[in-house]
Amino acid sequence: MIFTIDAHLDLSMNALEWNRNLRLPVTDIRRREKGQTDKPDRENGVVSLPALRQGNIGLVVATQIARYVAPDNPLPGWFSPEQAWAQTQGQLAWYKAMEDAGEMTMIRNLEELDQHLARWNDGTPNDNKPIGYILSLEGADSIIDLRYLEKAYNSGLRALGPAHYGPGRYANGTDATGRLNDQGKALLKEMERLNIILDATHLCDDAFWDAMDLFNGPVWASHNNCRALVNHNRQFSDEMIKVLIQKGAVIGGAMDAWMMVPGWVRGKSTPRETGCNLEKLIDHLDHICQLAGNTLHIGLGTDLDGAFGKEQCPYDLETIADLQRLPALFEKRGYSKTDIENIMHGNWLRLLRSAWS
Repeated sequence: MIFTIDAHLDLSMNALEWNRNLRLPVTDIRRREKGQTDKPDRENGVVSLPALRQGNIGLVVATQIARYVAPDNPLPGWFSPEQAWAQTQGQLAWYKAMEDAGEMTMIRNLEELDQHLARWNDGTPNDNKPIGYILSLEGADSIIDLRYLEKAYNSGLRALGPAHYGPGRYANGTDATGRLNDQGKALLKEMERLNIILDATHLCDDAFWDAMDLFNGPVWASHNNCRALVNHNRQFSDEMIKVLIQKGAVIGGAMDAWMMVPGWVRGKSTPRETGCNLEKLIDHLDHICQLAGNTLHIGLGTDLDGAFGKEQCPYDLETIADLQRLPALFEKRGYSKTDIENIMHGNWLRLLRSAWS
């Protein structure tokens, strides 16, 4: 089994807001949720720490997430930045508890990265190996002011996406429009100073182009697909993908069905009837490779259990361990062994080594 990196998992959100005990097998988590209807994906989760080990997914980018919502914003979220900050600190406390339990280990620098990779690739079974995680913040709303960014960095934050859905305090995201505000520009400058990776995912087009002009540090897009295949502002246009390639970024393929196949209707469409399988993910990633002329700018950032489960992800994936089905599918498309290793882990590692050197 090939060592695999997933660059976007909302683990702490699942633990705290979905009340999932991620130390259990996926089947046990589903059983515990039988009959629950408070979330759209109850009984349908695909992610747990044992499933990650089973799939040889030894390193993940794990998120903190808490949105601030102004009085006129109908999205779910917190009514003050301070409340949002407190939510992210609760999420951090969960990661720390997982570290204490030997389930996870935080990766903040090259030394920790190399030690972790050596442990995972030592030929012994994965059963007792901690999942390595790089801490990322999805949406910057919880950064009360710029002093808090340094606090977050000191607690281990190494990547940040300034926006999520809708209007944000620093940048506008999916389904919103508008250029970076002054706070957003100052945030990028401070991220550069602290060497925090910019996650371009979810930036609305205006903010994306501003960020590409202003930011000189390392860039990735942890979980994003292609507008040319599924036309929505959540996806990247070919022009956006080309500028990311120029900046040396890696783009992680996301596995939310509505981003993979056109015409998805939430709550109605099913993965099988829309033909949403792992091959569709490869279509998006292959499109990026054609624009790049190589395989050096793609990886996996599945977003699995990012508020959706089996009802809205590839039908040939039962748990996240099934990412191990991808190498054979890439091989069938003519991708070489080196290409496949790049996609499953190598491209993310190259970017991290460059960013952290």
